[in-house]
Amino acid sequence: MQFPTASGFQLEGDMKARRIVVAMSGGVDSSVVAGLAAATGAETIGITLQLYDHGAAVKRAGSCCAGQDIRDARAVADRLGIAHYVFDHESRFRESVVDRFADEYMAGRTPIPCIQCNMGVKFTDLLQMARDLGADCLATGHYVRRVMGSTGRAELHRAHDPARDQSYFLFATTDEQMDFLRFPLGDLPKPQVRSLAQDMGLIVAAKPDSQDICFVPDGDYAAVVRKVRPDADTGGEIVHVDGRVLGEHKGLIHYTIGQRKGLEIGGQPVPLYVIKLDAATRRVIVGPRAALATRAAEIVDMNWIGGSYDGPMQAKVRSLARPAPVTIEGSGANRRLVFLQPEYGVAPGQAAVLYAGDRVLGGGWIASTEPVEASLAA
Repeated sequence: MQFPTASGFQLEGDMKARRIVVAMSGGVDSSVVAGLAAATGAETIGITLQLYDHGAAVKRAGSCCAGQDIRDARAVADRLGIAHYVFDHESRFRESVVDRFADEYMAGRTPIPCIQCNMGVKFTDLLQMARDLGADCLATGHYVRRVMGSTGRAELHRAHDPARDQSYFLFATTDEQMDFLRFPLGDLPKPQVRSLAQDMGLIVAAKPDSQDICFVPDGDYAAVVRKVRPDADTGGEIVHVDGRVLGEHKGLIHYTIGQRKGLEIGGQPVPLYVIKLDAATRRVIVGPRAALATRAAEIVDMNWIGGSYDGPMQAKVRSLARPAPVTIEGSGANRRLVFLQPEYGVAPGQAAVLYAGDRVLGGGWIASTEPVEASLAA
């Protein structure tokens, strides 16, 4: 197979005079990026961050940045003949990602630890390491595209393969980071990436993709939160939006906005959904699907990528949601996002990511929501 050219790294001049640092998690995507970087003739250095206890994860494949994955990254580097370094970032990861994940659930919000990891441990810390090593860029295996805009600024765009697009998780990337980051896989479909890995003779060519939240075994979020915050299982009332107490729950950490199953309050005339999590009263507020309809949301800590934009835009309020037409009001870091049509399942703690077609304009964190029917704002 013909490898993609050095243009995927968007570096000018003689590639043999260039130095590329690759963030290597031990998976097939970042391993192929390392192979593509080495194939350009540039000096290539792989860096892996150990993000949580090696002993606890040593036998877990596909966990990302621990145990077997670190060994796989090293084996790939040896195969490619490139330098490879492992740095222990367990404490930093625990404080900035895992602890925050638990605290967000305790506060009745729905966290997205992958974004926090990208904002801190990966893009901030790794980027600084790459600069300290004298690199010309930091390349990652994310499925997004870096496109130079008409103003000369780097823009973030969706991946060519919509099934692999990871742009939602990178909305907080700054312009300064975009100048230094490269995403060589953004134009490639996943099957081609695996074929490249096989052609390169990499042992990870058929390795399964890692789970979305690397530190949550078997998807048991509550178990992780309990380990970090032992008082997380304090129960409370399940209350209908009309004020009726319908039952008891075992802790806010077991519920998310829009959840229908697992409420254990049968005998209701219509299906009920989680509408709100009230951390102050430890109440789970439930109601009919209509009560989930949101007309607007308060967005905080806004980040804009690639310069100003004045035109139609869409927003995704969950990673798998369809982009919805929106307008945005206000100025500064905090804004009001208005949906042109009612949006369902908008949860505080999640991100609202703004798009103009394939371009990622930026986004912010959902702090609160406004229901379509004010009478349902329990």
